[in-house]
Amino acid sequence: MRDELYADGIGEITVTGSIVRIDMVSLSATERDEKNAPKAELRQRIIMPIDGFANAVDLMQKALAGLVEAGAVRRVGDIAKDADLTGQAPTAQAGAHAPNVSPNFN
Repeated sequence: MRDELYADGIGEITVTGSIVRIDMVSLSATERDEKNAPKAELRQRIIMPIDGFANAVDLMQKALAGLVEAGAVRRVGDIAKDADLTGQAPTAQAGAHAPNVSPNFN
């Protein structure tokens, strides 16, 4: 068994020549920003060649498409379209903290 890493998201992606660095972040248990929200802390960095990154992005897009098709997640744009059809504001339909909507899918 290999060590596992949990991350709340990606903090930054840096491309230098043919190398891609992906900084994985998690929310701090102790550090807070000026709005009292948990700060993102670097947990680990993934370093890979650019062709490996391109393949990973393709695989993630296919996984996301499957999640959207299954109804596990909704894209923000889709929520806005649904709201336009029903005449409701997107925030009224999605809620301020909709569990299946990520700001990463704008």
